[in-house]
Amino acid sequence: MSRIGKKPISIPKGVKIDVKDNIITVSGPKGALSRNINPGVKINTENDQVILSINGFTKELNSYHGLFRALIANMITGVSKGFERILEIVGVGYRAELSGRTATFHLGFSHPVVYELPKGIDANIDKTKITLTGIDRELLGRTAAKIRGFRKPEPYKGKGIRNSGEVIKLKAGKTGTK
Repeated sequence: MSRIGKKPISIPKGVKIDVKDNIITVSGPKGALSRNINPGVKINTENDQVILSINGFTKELNSYHGLFRALIANMITGVSKGFERILEIVGVGYRAELSGRTATFHLGFSHPVVYELPKGIDANIDKTKITLTGIDRELLGRTAAKIRGFRKPEPYKGKGIRNSGEVIKLKAGKTGTK
């Protein structure tokens, strides 16, 4: 059995969990999320806790045990607290602006990069700081990766979009001996 899969997940106040036909729906004060669950994984809710178990023992089911435990824990955290990702824009003249659900990035290209935010993700842009918030951790990470991919930090001056706290190891230029 998976060590992570064995751990029970505590359900905070105001969060409701429904399981029907291998679909789990988690609803809370910030919204609702649902996901398909592998038929080999059983979900039991008792005493404000979610406990996962597997039918039989195979290597595949064992890996699903831990995976779905982590996914359900992220769903519960998302609908109760939410998630946040912070991106920083580094570079002279690099900036971003938000109008409605559309973010416009000026990243040193001959044209601005326009990105429509997906449903469920909210953004707050302060010139060179982008704060993304949402209840779905997977969608939030995918959105942050997509935005970072518009201009990844380059290794010589570190210009580009980076995650908050990310350290870019800079290379020496042509005069590498100095």
